[in-house]
Amino acid sequence: MTEDNQTNDLPQQDNDTPASDGKKQYRRGIKSFVIRAGRLTKGQEGALERQWPTMGMELEDGPIDPQQVFGRDSHVVLEIGYGMGQSLVQMAQAAPEKDFIGVEVHLPGVGSLLHHAEEAGVTNLRTYKDDAIEVLKLIPDNSLDTVQLFFPDPWHKKKHHKRRIVNAEFAQTLRRVLKPGGIFHMATDWEPYSEHMLEVMDAAEGYENIAGKGQCVDRPEHRPYTKFEKRGENKGHGVWDIMYKKIT
Repeated sequence: MTEDNQTNDLPQQDNDTPASDGKKQYRRGIKSFVIRAGRLTKGQEGALERQWPTMGMELEDGPIDPQQVFGRDSHVVLEIGYGMGQSLVQMAQAAPEKDFIGVEVHLPGVGSLLHHAEEAGVTNLRTYKDDAIEVLKLIPDNSLDTVQLFFPDPWHKKKHHKRRIVNAEFAQTLRRVLKPGGIFHMATDWEPYSEHMLEVMDAAEGYENIAGKGQCVDRPEHRPYTKFEKRGENKGHGVWDIMYKKIT
């Protein structure tokens, strides 16, 4: 479950620039992901064909109301960068009283999610195949109970740190869409990135670390224990879970 990132290392600004016809053109900011090549399996391709009409969501559809999307007023979880989707499907299956929206840019991952959701009979799950920053623009203020970001790309090299998705601006974007008391839950297996997350979020206005400033939480039971995580632990890697609550 990693965010992928763009191959262009040149900073890009979000400035609005007038075009020759007088209309504004919008430059995209620095990406935290890169679209990696990958072929769809037959199972993924079939799941996309069958499930996308009911479970897929498009940027072109515009702003959403989670209550209308799912047809009920429920606890709504947004997961950014769900990878191949197994753990998100497990969470949706384990909590049918909640509703889940996933965001993933990698098409085989989306196909995998839909395949697993179909096999599990999960209906409380929707997905975008888009940049999470663009998706967040469509989410109403104070409408999400939880935002999950598990094992994002840590961008190990210092020159790439600007690509890390967890930054001051991102924190305030999530603050807008989270309900009062809503939770931003991060997990990483790269300790320097956990320190970065803590530094950014402890300084972010409107949040409180539920474990105390600079502290991590024990892995919560609702986050599935994945093969990816087990492989890392077998190699001596740690995993750090970090949770912040929106207080204002």
